[in-house]
Amino acid sequence: MNANTSRQSPAAAREDGAQLLSRTARDLPAGRHEFHKERLMARIHDMQQVQDVRQGERTAAPAPRTARRLRLPRPAVALPAIAAALATAVVVGVVLAGGGGGAGDGGVATGPVLTTRVGTATTEGVPRLLDEISLAAAEAPHPAVGPGQYLYVESMTADTFLRTVDDETTVAGHALHRRQVWMSPDGTEGWLIDPAVNDSPEGETLSLPDEQGNTPVAGLNNPSYDYLAQLTTDPDKLLALIYEETEGQGNSPDQQAFSTIGDLLGESYPPAGLYSALFRTAAKIPGVVVVPDAEDAAGRRGVAVARLDEASGQREEWIFDEKTHVFLGSRIVQVRKNSGVDGLIEPGTVTFTSAVMKRAVVDGIKQTPPSPSQTG
Repeated sequence: MNANTSRQSPAAAREDGAQLLSRTARDLPAGRHEFHKERLMARIHDMQQVQDVRQGERTAAPAPRTARRLRLPRPAVALPAIAAALATAVVVGVVLAGGGGGAGDGGVATGPVLTTRVGTATTEGVPRLLDEISLAAAEAPHPAVGPGQYLYVESMTADTFLRTVDDETTVAGHALHRRQVWMSPDGTEGWLIDPAVNDSPEGETLSLPDEQGNTPVAGLNNPSYDYLAQLTTDPDKLLALIYEETEGQGNSPDQQAFSTIGDLLGESYPPAGLYSALFRTAAKIPGVVVVPDAEDAAGRRGVAVARLDEASGQREEWIFDEKTHVFLGSRIVQVRKNSGVDGLIEPGTVTFTSAVMKRAVVDGIKQTPPSPSQTG
């Protein structure tokens, strides 16, 4: 998605953004309002600077920002409706002005730009593969999350983004690092440890109410376990619900539906029936393809179910073990070259990658499941 070249003052953009934030607050993940507000305001400011630099204007340094709450940090996902309405283009990660690489950047080393071979995608075998994945999901052990317990997800993740320092924009990346999330079944208690989001090794609370005293209503963008347990497992009805709840988000209804399901696979723990139904639902989204060879953030190879976002030229891939069909992780690959500054992201660049290493039910925040050697 190319940046809109129309001019708008930073003050006007911030005012418009604040108004849009108030109208779309219900679409934010639980307890993330303040973080997303701050990051969006910073993005507006930064991208205005990029426009100014292109026209040879001197611009002020970006306002300081802090990271508080964030779900899995996928590029071009947070607040898509607001970003579109403001005609801003956040194609990969965060477009930054200044020396930092992002919130919490001090805790993660700057890594190499991630690249891969752009695998061939095909529509052949999509329904069969998703049906096999759905059957495997239905047969796999899937413990329920009870009162007083927490869903724990541990993943390895890395990303690539555009960084602007003074008048020069370059491609940079966060090195591969561990991310740990704990959430209660009702979504009101949680904890996050992610050095790309928060510099503190102790992490930060995700518990509600948030900094403004709000407790957002659960939804697909705020998917507590209890909320997911109440959803229909009928693929047609579930897809209709996804389209309804995500209306106006993303670059297209179909791409947003695909991304919404992908978010549920990566950092939530849908109940067994729903987990299986998600794959049968994905099979009904137009444009879904198979990429026979893909690799997650941990280097595990598998087969991917994917969809190309025509607006951004990026392909989102869900990666599964080829034999067991267990979900391994996901990644987003730049498939088509864009124009302008976005063209710095060459085809084959991995703009986001994640590998789910552990997913379990534990009895307390910061408690981790035992390793296989401890249970042997």
